[in-house]
Amino acid sequence: MTESGIILVNKPKGLSSNKVVNLVKSKLHAKKCGHLGTLDLEGEGLLPVTVNNGTKLFDYFLNKDKTYETNFIFGFETDTLDTSGTILKEKLVNFTYSDLEQEVKNMVGKYMQMPPQYSAKKVNGKVGYKEARKGEYIELRPKEIEIYSFKILGKVSENCYRFEISCSSGTYIRSVCRDLAYHLGTYGSMQCILRTRCGGFHLKDAYTLEQIEEGDFKIIPCQNVFDYKELHLNNNEFFKISNGQEIDKKLPFGEYKVFHENIFLGIGKVQNEKLKLSLRLF
Repeated sequence: MTESGIILVNKPKGLSSNKVVNLVKSKLHAKKCGHLGTLDLEGEGLLPVTVNNGTKLFDYFLNKDKTYETNFIFGFETDTLDTSGTILKEKLVNFTYSDLEQEVKNMVGKYMQMPPQYSAKKVNGKVGYKEARKGEYIELRPKEIEIYSFKILGKVSENCYRFEISCSSGTYIRSVCRDLAYHLGTYGSMQCILRTRCGGFHLKDAYTLEQIEEGDFKIIPCQNVFDYKELHLNNNEFFKISNGQEIDKKLPFGEYKVFHENIFLGIGKVQNEKLKLSLRLF
């Protein structure tokens, strides 16, 4: 397949994000595939998979916000901060539903979050989860993240609640669970996680691996990702811009979808009536 774009995949539990990417690549016989934000092995939900030149969209999506549904269970904390790990700490749960509502509300906004040791964070070339499995720990540093929305969806069982969280890219939901539990005077571990949104993509539009295997899917063309005006180049302009040159364009400042002979070239930025490609997709 030579077509480029994005396939929205509904990732199941128990498969790594890279495994899903490889399955899609094999099915499509694509030259290359990637994804726009990993999900944990036991995580499920929306995984946008990029195909061929669509892999060049990674940096564009690097800072897109996301939405998750997740279950937090309170009373204990594990080494992985989820229920797949080994319990390290336990403490009685002694908060009210009103306390939970207040602390959830308090966590909306920016704060410095410490990543989990069991994460893909790298320090001096060492990967957090790989070192943790060996009983060694790297020195992680907190990172500023932002929670835009934090809602309680309901009580699942004793000491277990379901939440919807919209947050900035780079937020660890397992760490949100840990931090919320600390605010409530106890410990907590994430029980499950479902990603429902990534930027402008939604889980309701995603395909299962079974559907993809049967050929029942559509690829989103790269140009459909961007909500910019179209700009079509002539042959001379195409020659110049494909060689990294700026071209004269008396257009308002901003970004444009750039085409040549109906082929999408990428995103161009006009500044001081000069156009230059800021994202090249050919």
